[in-house]
Amino acid sequence: MDAIALKLSDRRTLQYKRALLLAQITVFYNSLEGLVSVFCGVEDETLALFGFGVDSFVEVISGVGIWHMVQRMKSRPASDFDHFERKALRITGSAFYLLTCGLILTAALNLYRGHHPETTFWGIVISTISIFTMWALIHFKMHVGRQLDSDAIIADANCTRTCLYLSFVLLLASGGYALTGIGGLDSFGALTIAVFAFREGKEAFAKARGKACACHD
Repeated sequence: MDAIALKLSDRRTLQYKRALLLAQITVFYNSLEGLVSVFCGVEDETLALFGFGVDSFVEVISGVGIWHMVQRMKSRPASDFDHFERKALRITGSAFYLLTCGLILTAALNLYRGHHPETTFWGIVISTISIFTMWALIHFKMHVGRQLDSDAIIADANCTRTCLYLSFVLLLASGGYALTGIGGLDSFGALTIAVFAFREGKEAFAKARGKACACHD
C-alpha cells in the first residue's frame, strides 16, 4: 500500500510540475505575442492586431496569477484564491474594461474616417501561429487538470479557449481585408475583440469575488 501511495504521490507531483510549466509557457508566450502584435499593429496601422496584442499583455497578468495559483495548489490543493490572486484578477478585469473602451472608441473613429490598414499580413501570420499554440495549451492543460481533478486548472484551460477564439477573429479580419481590401473589416475585428475583452473582464471580477467563472461552461 505504501508503494502504491508513493507512486500516486510521485505522479501527482509530476502533474503539478507540468501544470506549472504550462503556466510559465502561457506567460512567456503571451508576453512575446503581445510585444510583436502591438509593434506590428502600430507599424501597419491595423487596430485588430494592436488590440489583439494588448489583450495578450493583459493575459500575462492573469497568467501570473495562474502561475502563483499552481504553486499554491501543490501545497494546499483545496484552498481558495489568496490575496495575490484576487488582486491579480481585479487588475486583469480593470485592464480588460479599459481595453474594451479604447477599442470601441478607436474602431468607431476609424469607421467614421474610412481608415484602411497598410497591410494585414502580420495579422494573418501571428493569428495562425497563435491558433496552433493555444490549441496545444488547451489540450495539455485539460489533460493535467483531469489528472489532478482540478476545476481551477480546467477552468484556466477553458479560458485559454477564449484566446483561441480571438486568434480566429484576428485571422478572419486580417484575411478578409487582404482578400477584399475593405478597411471596415479591421475595425469590426477590433470591435469583436472588444466584446471578448469585456467578457473576460467580467469573468475576472466574478472570480475575484469567489463566484464561479463562466469559463467552466
